[in-house]
Amino acid sequence: MPDPVKASFGHRLSEVQEGRTPQDTKPLPQFGGGVFELRERFDGNAYRVMYVVALRKAVYVLHAFMKKSKSGIRLPKPEAELIELRFKRAQALDAEN
Repeated sequence: MPDPVKASFGHRLSEVQEGRTPQDTKPLPQFGGGVFELRERFDGNAYRVMYVVALRKAVYVLHAFMKKSKSGIRLPKPEAELIELRFKRAQALDAEN
């Protein structure tokens, strides 16, 4: 990701860690409660970060990527499957003592 995009996502994720909800936060209910998406546009490209706040120990970043599809707003199936897998892993990590 370009440096300005990383800086923007980093700033907004620090807001999440402080208990605030950044602007342009979109809930992703298909993964369960507490999973959200941050969006950024830069130099004609779209970037996404998915994270979960519904767990006790931490804010878990589940995925960060450049959206390649120029048409449609749906999350590509391979990306959705990866987020689902990482969400299950975050739940397991969060449940450990």
